Amino acid sequence: MSDEAKKANSVLTIIALLCFLGALVTFIPYNNIDDACMLGYKAMCAFTPISSLVLIALGIVFWVLRKRI
Repeated sequence: MSDEAKKANSVLTIIALLCFLGALVTFIPYNNIDDACMLGYKAMCAFTPISSLVLIALGIVFWVLRKRI
């Protein structure tokens, strides 16, 4: 594996892990929000189930790209 491939592999791994972490963070309850999320409680993100699924899907895409390099 070349140096460029190793570097790209590392960057894609970090991006994928950040996407997965972001998906978890959207579920954290947060009281300083006016409206409840789609799950019925006040979360960090108003679009909690949708944004979490999008972030998980992006994480999977980056993880697969990482494996193909």
